[in-house]
Amino acid sequence: MTGTTTQARVELAIGGMTCASCAARVEKKLNRMPGVSATVNFATEKARVEYGDGVSVDDLIATVEKTGYTAQRPAPAEPAKTTPAGASKGSADTAVAENGVDAHDRDLAGLRQRLTVSAALAVPVVLLSMVPPFQFDNWQWLCLTLAAPVVVWGAYPFHRAAWTNLRHGAATMDTLVSLGTLAAFGWSLWALFLGDAGMPGMRHGFDLTVARTEGSSAIYLEAAAGVTAFLLLGRYLEARSKRKAGAALRALLELGAKDVAVLRDGREVRVPIDQLAVGDRFVVRPGEKIATDGTVVEGRSAVDASMLTGESVPVDVAPGDSVTGATVNTSGRLVAEATRVGGDTQLARMAALVEAAQSGKAEVQRLADRVSAVFVPVVLVIAAGTLAGWLLATGDATASFTAAVAVLIIACPCALGLATPTALMVGTGRGAQLGILIKGPEVLESTRRIDTVVLDKTGTVTTGRMSLYEAVPAPGVAEEELLRLAGALEHSSEHPIARAIAESARERLGELPEPESFENVAGLGVRGVVDGRSVSVGRERLLRQEAGEAPTASALPEALAAARDAAEAAGRTAVLVAWDGQPRGLLSVADTVKEDSAEAVRRLRALGLAPVLLTGDNQAVADAVAAEVGIDEVTAEVLPEDKVAVVERLQGEGRSVAMIGDGVNDAAALAAADLGLAMGTGTDAAIEAGDLTLVRGDLRVAADAIRLARRTLATIKGNLFWAFGYNVAAVPLAAAGLLNPMIAGAAMAFSSVFVVSNSLRLRRFR
Repeated sequence: MTGTTTQARVELAIGGMTCASCAARVEKKLNRMPGVSATVNFATEKARVEYGDGVSVDDLIATVEKTGYTAQRPAPAEPAKTTPAGASKGSADTAVAENGVDAHDRDLAGLRQRLTVSAALAVPVVLLSMVPPFQFDNWQWLCLTLAAPVVVWGAYPFHRAAWTNLRHGAATMDTLVSLGTLAAFGWSLWALFLGDAGMPGMRHGFDLTVARTEGSSAIYLEAAAGVTAFLLLGRYLEARSKRKAGAALRALLELGAKDVAVLRDGREVRVPIDQLAVGDRFVVRPGEKIATDGTVVEGRSAVDASMLTGESVPVDVAPGDSVTGATVNTSGRLVAEATRVGGDTQLARMAALVEAAQSGKAEVQRLADRVSAVFVPVVLVIAAGTLAGWLLATGDATASFTAAVAVLIIACPCALGLATPTALMVGTGRGAQLGILIKGPEVLESTRRIDTVVLDKTGTVTTGRMSLYEAVPAPGVAEEELLRLAGALEHSSEHPIARAIAESARERLGELPEPESFENVAGLGVRGVVDGRSVSVGRERLLRQEAGEAPTASALPEALAAARDAAEAAGRTAVLVAWDGQPRGLLSVADTVKEDSAEAVRRLRALGLAPVLLTGDNQAVADAVAAEVGIDEVTAEVLPEDKVAVVERLQGEGRSVAMIGDGVNDAAALAAADLGLAMGTGTDAAIEAGDLTLVRGDLRVAADAIRLARRTLATIKGNLFWAFGYNVAAVPLAAAGLLNPMIAGAAMAFSSVFVVSNSLRLRRFR
């Protein structure tokens, strides 16, 4: 590396983080290094670091490890290469699976198993301890047998994190959970083996008075087991949402073709896509995905590139035209020469855009963790002060330890840990009933701030499917006759525009006659004989050829020429129809606006959002659609990377931007926006990159999604306020010796019930 100002960039995978305060600690340590600028994303468990001369990646990893976490170098990107015949590429796939998806799945499965076992063991412990009629002789020993695995094995992740934090002089919610459960369990062991709690026939009364009880006869196994089970539930719900952090990239890459028919010595040989090299010629049949970016050398066809470009009309290609990997060949056979493969393709570059946009988001700041960052150390100090104060004031070790344990147990942040996942679970459940999917708690805070909503046109505001807009017959020609003859001929074509005309004709007229002959004129249209008439449907150039006129001559009557100009000015595709050598009419085809789009725009405006239409289509189409649905601001003719630039430009103007889209071409913009709303009828890549998914594809639901997300955020804040308020009120009572740990455990459980009940109110959202 040369030059003293040169900055290198690296992305590190960070392991061992359990909350947003962990991410903040790693980020703080990295940024203290000279010449280092780091952003740590808790949601994706990655650190994006810029560093200068004098600092190496090994130095960065060492700093992270000294902080108590793990860091790994990024896996090197392997370019596409030719694999020897018969060689297996399974090892690479296996490595990816082991290091990526499968590793996350194993972690989630392990946490689910820990939660299931802990909950099954904790429920009888809580019932036996808190309901005296259930207690039988030696019930306490059964509780010990059931609670021990929960406290030791079930809570092991909390104990491990607390120990790691202790070694580095830090405290988190894990510290309180570990100390509280171990203290309650340890006291119970002392009472059972050295006190009176282990006597046969012992009954554990549930006294709501503030009088202190004899500590040697009280056990707190239900508090230790219950807190562990509740906190494991919150941890599992959080881990399940984080599991999808890299799904957008996987969805993008999976769009590409898996194998390709390569021409070798004049023969077609089907090989895996990673064996395709620049310069290879490959065959694409109708309906197949184009394997990689290339240039057409043989054949003509229409290519559906809407997933990448946003263009609603399939693009006609001929020899010399460029084609893009992952687009779909809709009609004729093509032979193309590969110009870019592997990581150089447009699809791979779009995946890189999504990754950069995701990693560039600010780290998730969980409200509960922000509260606990101050709350946990304060509680630890109060518990220690309570123990010392009581010892100095009374000299009674039992009473002193009872009060200190009560402080730890009542301060155990069970309600704080449940505040976010329970509200999120109920909110997302209600959302699913309404056709709305919310990805995670970090999404909710974004909905409160947004003031601008960018809407992709194709598939979002419009249907994304071609349909007949109008039929204009020439003077003296019946509209039914125009549709009948044109529809009959187009019914034999595979072109999407032809299908739109044929379907509309069939809907209006019923059965259509069979053509007596049919010919596809590449790039111009179709011609044939229907009911004894020689019919042509397509571009004006085809009609001139049929009439034997010069290419520059005008073959159209004035009325049809005016209709053609009006259709093209409005961004529609004009298709001309002739029979017996004379122009007989014009059919205009367009991507139609969804019936609900105008109402959806009105609802979004009612939420205080300014709509912006964004599309890869031409300006005339965009303006016509915007006028129809009531949008004033339009940006048209943009490429996928330009969509990201438009979002960033709006953000640079101080706006908080929501993006609504459905195609692969929208995935990077969805990830870059402050809030991404993906239409569920769109591609998997867009759905995974979005923060909210509208399952039904109904744009009107976008306003409902934002309202629901805002309501869920308000519920989470209310939960956190009451959970924290309960701690603030109860901790002084426990420190004063007015609450024994049994009452503290009951109060802790009540706070959790309150939080869950408050979250359940979201089920009434309309």
